[in-house]
Amino acid sequence: MRVFNKNLRLQDVTIMYFIALAALMVILVASYQAPINAVEVSSLTPSPSNSLPYLPMPFRVPLDPRGDLQLAWNISYADQQVYMELRVRELKHGVVLGMSDRGELTNADLVVLWDSGSKSYFGDAWSDSEGRVSLDSQQDYELMEAKQKPDGFYLLFKRPFSTCDPRDYLIEEGTVHIIYGLLDQPLTSLEQLNLSRIHTGVQRVLMLRPDTPSPTLPPDVETLDVVAPNVIIPNQETTYWCFIQELPENMPKNHIVMYESVITPGNEAIVHHMEVFECSPDMRNVPQYSGSCDDKMKPGKLNFCRHVLAAWAMGAEAFYYPPDAGLAMGGPGSSRFLRLEVHYHNPLLISGRRDSSGIRLHYTPSLRRYDAGIMELGLVYTPIMAIPPKQDTFYLSGYCTSKCTNTALPPGGIYIFASQLHTHLAGRGVRTVLVRGGKELEVVQEDQHFSTHYQTIRVLRKMVNVLPGDVLITKCTYNTEDRSKPTVGGFGIMEEMCVNYIHYYPRTKLELCKSHVDPEYLQKYFNFINRFHGNDRCVCGEVSVTEQYSQLHWDAFAGEVLDSLYNTAPISMHCNQSTALLFPGDWEKQSVPEVTTVLEKPRYPCEGGAAPIGRPPTPTA
Repeated sequence: MRVFNKNLRLQDVTIMYFIALAALMVILVASYQAPINAVEVSSLTPSPSNSLPYLPMPFRVPLDPRGDLQLAWNISYADQQVYMELRVRELKHGVVLGMSDRGELTNADLVVLWDSGSKSYFGDAWSDSEGRVSLDSQQDYELMEAKQKPDGFYLLFKRPFSTCDPRDYLIEEGTVHIIYGLLDQPLTSLEQLNLSRIHTGVQRVLMLRPDTPSPTLPPDVETLDVVAPNVIIPNQETTYWCFIQELPENMPKNHIVMYESVITPGNEAIVHHMEVFECSPDMRNVPQYSGSCDDKMKPGKLNFCRHVLAAWAMGAEAFYYPPDAGLAMGGPGSSRFLRLEVHYHNPLLISGRRDSSGIRLHYTPSLRRYDAGIMELGLVYTPIMAIPPKQDTFYLSGYCTSKCTNTALPPGGIYIFASQLHTHLAGRGVRTVLVRGGKELEVVQEDQHFSTHYQTIRVLRKMVNVLPGDVLITKCTYNTEDRSKPTVGGFGIMEEMCVNYIHYYPRTKLELCKSHVDPEYLQKYFNFINRFHGNDRCVCGEVSVTEQYSQLHWDAFAGEVLDSLYNTAPISMHCNQSTALLFPGDWEKQSVPEVTTVLEKPRYPCEGGAAPIGRPPTPTA
């Protein structure tokens, strides 16, 4: 029995042949098609008619230690957009630029330029938990220009602060960790790229800056350069260099109204950050010194040069004081000695490089209406406050109470215009909030991507008025997953701090408004935890607090009880005058300030699902 006749079989074979041929052609053509969603960069040198008008890029930072990659940017708050310009000195086969929570190569938001061997492509991408790269289905980076210039290849592109894409980084106030990498060979497919297999690096910037115009300096302004004295940068990765500079004798009182960095040309990618400190006025003489800040043979008096005058970090712009205020320098009650501290980051171990970088102070003898002041908020530097080991997230809070502000502030209060956040290596986030009548009124400063490697004075977008009776709460977030022992508070780099140095006016006698848990209640905690774990003999009070913390058996219960203690037990207040003496009053066993209403984080229209990269859950503890 025949199932098919001869004619039908030939017809079927013919149809099948052409179907197979068409399928083969589709496969071959698809293999050479541009990646879905990517933009083909048709030419490295666009015709002049396609060139964009000049777009100012006021903010810029070198990304790598050689300065081969440089990022510049501008901000449009009206459009909620960031415009970025990436310069690559020598482009081979592509470049990667991205943002992640703390500079990780995994789960990062990326923009990639790559070539397939014949064509170049630009696209919005992301990396997974293994560092593998994929094109994003939602393309939020918009390429505006790709152009070869004499000094390198330039990419100009933009993206919104918030893209409503859970794979994308949410650009917020505070530190942004930038990752970068160069491609040394073509990619037939972007999926071939794994960030762990190429040379990459991390840079930190303040992406969002105040959009107010810079004030005009007075005509009688003078300058003072506090700079390193032609230092030979050590050929080691990290160096903190200290230098003592003396002001002119009998210098009258002046107001610092602006300061800016002075970087030796060629060292822009090595000079990481700098600070100028005023020494204690109580010291009549401070020995001359130029050397490592960590040298055990350095003069001991350098430890009493801690009053911050100026701070700069890579990528920071000039710092201006408000028109009504200036920071006093010279005159009675001030020190003639300044300490410059320069952090050199030299991972390439470059030898023989000389440096005279520092900070230029602009000051005027025409005094402004108000003296500006600097006040410390947060936690007292004491081992009484500690973080348990192996903690993914642990919070510590320091208080400036209503009793202290009632005692020390003038009737009209003070105006905070800038601040400098500070923790050591375990710090992950810092937030200072103003509380009035039990309600959180506004955030003074916040950085939930904080890095101890990037600390500078940050101008507030809006001044904050603190009145007598207000409360200031500074809350720090820590991670000690890599530590097997508790981390206590203190000055050492492996100890911890939680501080916000606020810059304000008019200056008051209040120089320090900080707290710590009451020591007696801490001893009750040690006694309870030891007994809970079967240790009937508590050494409470017989050894130091640091030793008591280290002897505890740390489990989840011990950490939870400590957290509860810190949030509920009475506190000891340090409401200190500039003389380091307490204001009159009883400052022990004060109640923790009550907060009945908390501020909600600003929400974006798309929020309600998964948080984008860079938006950690809002702390509830």
